[in-house]
Amino acid sequence: MESSGAIGPKRAAIAFILGTVVLDVLAFGLIAPVLPVLIRQFHGGDTAAAAATYGVFGTAWAVMQFLWSPLMGVLSDRFGRRPVLLISLTGLGLDYILMGLAPSLTWLFVGRVISGITAATYSTASAYVTDVTPKEKRAAAYGYIGAAWGVGFVVAPAIGGLLGEWHPRLPFWVAAVLTLANAIYGWFVVPESLPLSSRNAFSWRRANPFGSLRLIRARRGLAGLFTVQTLHIIAHYSLPSVFVLYATHRYGWSLSQIGWTLGFMGVCTAIVQGLLIGPAVRRFGERNSLLMGLVAETIGYAGYALAPNGIWFVLAIPFGALGGLYSASAQTLMAHRVKSEEQGELQGASSSLMGLAGIVGPGLFSGALAWALSTTDGRLPGLPFLIAAVLTAGGYAVGVFATRHRRVAES
Repeated sequence: MESSGAIGPKRAAIAFILGTVVLDVLAFGLIAPVLPVLIRQFHGGDTAAAAATYGVFGTAWAVMQFLWSPLMGVLSDRFGRRPVLLISLTGLGLDYILMGLAPSLTWLFVGRVISGITAATYSTASAYVTDVTPKEKRAAAYGYIGAAWGVGFVVAPAIGGLLGEWHPRLPFWVAAVLTLANAIYGWFVVPESLPLSSRNAFSWRRANPFGSLRLIRARRGLAGLFTVQTLHIIAHYSLPSVFVLYATHRYGWSLSQIGWTLGFMGVCTAIVQGLLIGPAVRRFGERNSLLMGLVAETIGYAGYALAPNGIWFVLAIPFGALGGLYSASAQTLMAHRVKSEEQGELQGASSSLMGLAGIVGPGLFSGALAWALSTTDGRLPGLPFLIAAVLTAGGYAVGVFATRHRRVAES
């Protein structure tokens, strides 16, 4: 499946992969407002039961990410980024069709499991960008990927909310069309980024989810960074795990209001990652940018938890978006600590930890919401976001020590 038009590190390749990410996140954003609501419909409108079930769905998705992402990363190191990207997109598009047709929670759950297997586009895109970007420009390039996700979320959740109010299954069909169109686009347009000379032999030891974590132990300086990354990712699961159910319960928001709010989150994310990360890293350095991002995230999560109404919740969103300073800086610091032929393995290990965090996160936050609604008479609905704030604050404390020294695998 390797393209005959493989190219070297050209600027146009970044534009190709960013276009792929935008189309992919458009499809993902369309279903974000409606999936929890669809689950609640299957539960007859019971928000607490829907929160618990949605946590199970999120955990299953994360388990699949944990098991399959390292394999995808190692395969991309062996056969190139392009075939892995195309297979993932095709499988994801077909999975949206399955979820659009799901007649029961069981079939919807099966669809969510499959999406956990096929949703490997972000880690592959990150490895692609690493292939074609000089080290000194990677922080800004990772920021562009984040901005591409933000651009997708500017309009997709709002459209998904509007479509969901008309029919809760329609966003799945639109997402399927966009994702499959994205796969076709990638087949004809996206070139390969990893030259044959930089490819690594396939190894089941590196491909299994625990074996992929070997890289963390083998490269000095990675363990501390991955500890911070784990705390950050667990906290990050608070929004996708409970936001829709939290907003409908606490603020009485409609699907369209939820969609517009997610769109505003996308605008803020695009501004931070597309415009602020590059200048921030140049002015303050990767370490300080990472720490500032964690502080901003902590303020954002605390704001979500304590907001007495929707206006105050929205005012906290820019602080949460500033957490993007962490993500790009952390990716850059980790990429500096491994060799060029290990970048795919690094992304696989990162995805494995994301999967492990995802096994904990959805159940933790949805369980916290279900407990708060069922045992405290609804007096602590913001508990999931308070937990997230504690986690990012802990990540900051670890990050202060983990980033004191920079160790690079190759000069």
